[in-house]
Amino acid sequence: MANIAQQSVAPQAQFPPHFLQQYESHLRHLELKGLQPKTIDAYARGVRRIGEYFSYQVDALGADDLAEYFTELKASHSWSGVKLDLYGWKFFTEHVLRRPWAMPDFIRPPKASRLPDIVSVEQAQALFDATHVLSYRVLFFTLYSLGLRLGEGLALTVADIDAQRMRVHVRDAKGNRDRLVPLPQRTLAVLRAFWRVHRHPRLLFPNRAAGLRGARSAASALDRGGVQRALRQVATQCGLKKRSLRTA
Repeated sequence: MANIAQQSVAPQAQFPPHFLQQYESHLRHLELKGLQPKTIDAYARGVRRIGEYFSYQVDALGADDLAEYFTELKASHSWSGVKLDLYGWKFFTEHVLRRPWAMPDFIRPPKASRLPDIVSVEQAQALFDATHVLSYRVLFFTLYSLGLRLGEGLALTVADIDAQRMRVHVRDAKGNRDRLVPLPQRTLAVLRAFWRVHRHPRLLFPNRAAGLRGARSAASALDRGGVQRALRQVATQCGLKKRSLRTA
C-alpha cells in the first residue's frame, strides 16, 4: 500500500486497465452530473488517491479498509481534505461500483462554529485606495458592494447588469444556482465609467494582458490567479486577514 502523505498524482497511463476503466467512468459520471470543475477535480483526486493506496484493487473495500485509509489520511491532511475524499468515494461507490452508500460511523469531523471576519467600510476603502490597477480596483469594489465571490464577479457580463430594475443577475453561482442581487447606484456608476474605458461588448472585466487597446476584443475575463495575487498583496499592505476576503 502507498503512503498517503508521500503519494503523487498518478497519471492515467500508469493505471491498471480495470481501474482505468473505472476511473474514466467516474469522470464521465461527474461531468454528467453537472458538478463544478473544482468539485470534479477534488472527487477525481480522492479516487486516484484511494486507488493508489490500495494498489488499484478497490472493488471490495470493507469498513476496516476504509478505516485504515482515512485514519492515515487524517494524519496528513485537514478535515476538509478528508471529507472531499470521502464524498469522492461515495460518488464512486454509487455511480461506478453501483452499490448503496452508508456513511461510515468512524468519521466524525469536529464541529466548529465561527463568526466570519467582517471588512469594515474603512478597511474596504483602504483596500480600494491601495489598489493602483484600475481593473482590479473596480473589481474589488464590485465584489464588496455586491457581496460576490471572486469567480462570480469575474463571470459578470454586460447583460447581467439590469439598470432598470437595479439588480445584477449572478449566474452559475455556488450550487450551480442563479441569483439576483441588489445593484447600488454607486456601483452602477462605477461600472458604467469603467466600461467606457474598455468598451468590451460582452465582458465587464475583460482580460488586460494585451493592454487597454486589446481589452475591447479580449476573449476571456481577468486572470483569476493574477487577481488573487493582487488581492493578497494589497490586503497584506492594509493589514487585512485572509479570512476576511471572499475569494471562492
